[in-house]
Amino acid sequence: MKAVFGLGNPGRDYALTRHNTGFEVIDLYRKVHRLRRKGRIEHSALVYSTDELLLVKPMTFMNESGAAVRGVLAKHEISPKDALVVYDDLDLPLGRFKILGAGGAGTHKGLGSILDALKTEAIPRLKIGIEIAERTKTGTDFVLERFTPEEWTCVLPALESAVEVIDMFRHADIDAVMTQFNRRDGALAGG
Repeated sequence: MKAVFGLGNPGRDYALTRHNTGFEVIDLYRKVHRLRRKGRIEHSALVYSTDELLLVKPMTFMNESGAAVRGVLAKHEISPKDALVVYDDLDLPLGRFKILGAGGAGTHKGLGSILDALKTEAIPRLKIGIEIAERTKTGTDFVLERFTPEEWTCVLPALESAVEVIDMFRHADIDAVMTQFNRRDGALAGG
């Protein structure tokens, strides 16, 4: 069993914002694979399950994601190395990806909450770039805005590639996934 955690903020006000990129990946994965089963609430998270995969949207606010992630992993006896956290990243250009097997949280408070709750940095992650060159707003204000239509055309192919990453992660370890998708410059092929 593996788990994919798409990070975001709950509620209609945050739908389609840059900070909800992880939620968008979970929703797209479900749509592509026609997973119609309703989710259930576990440890403050909305959990969708297949035979070998949990798709999880923590329903805490972004900066408090750790408790939900820890609770779901413990309930299903899943190791952090068998979990993938998907989230937005201001350090990557819009529509680019980077897959890592471990590491710090940088400035991302949602990932920081998860690392603190799990007491490890050894959790795989898929970072989706949201930074734009002409940004004038602060990080907090910027991430809580919705993508413009032009930005969405750059992000959507990246979300579609993220679905492919999850498909491979279901059956392979993170090193194989990184070898398949990360290019030498640290971006996902096609990203």
